[in-house]
Amino acid sequence: MTVVALLALGVAALAPLVLATQRVPRWVSQWAAPLVGLAALAAAAVAGSATTPVKGFALGATLVLGAAAAITGGAPMVLAAFRIARRQPDSGDDPRPEAGPLRGGRVIGLLERAAVAAAILAGWPEGIAVVLAVKSLARYPELREPHASEQFIIGTFTSVLWAIAVCGVGRALIT
Repeated sequence: MTVVALLALGVAALAPLVLATQRVPRWVSQWAAPLVGLAALAAAAVAGSATTPVKGFALGATLVLGAAAAITGGAPMVLAAFRIARRQPDSGDDPRPEAGPLRGGRVIGLLERAAVAAAILAGWPEGIAVVLAVKSLARYPELREPHASEQFIIGTFTSVLWAIAVCGVGRALIT
């Protein structure tokens, strides 16, 4: 079952990268990566619950695949959360996606998920608070823009929750 869990983590890590390069209808490109990532994470969690703690190569593979899935899989999840939020009645009448007031979010999100993954996989969950504090302080001046606080909260929470979920599965395989 360890192999199944590791393969599922690998799928969760690679799905966003592979699906982003495919020429498919727009709705497929928007929803395929988040759905495949969630399904792969669920499979990894189920398979990981029926295994003993990993050692040796499997330990290293768990750490690498867990961090990779946390980092790469978060962006499609955040974009899906933004699409869902725009569909809510209070989001306005304009169905077109907007870039939003916060810039550099993709790179910041990658770094944020990498830091959260490192903190969780290292067994230091307090590091999540440090990451969120640093990000909040750095973004504070920009949060006065219209819709900036909503974009910040939705993006940050989705990103961090994805990284926690993926690395939680990784930690379950380790311990």
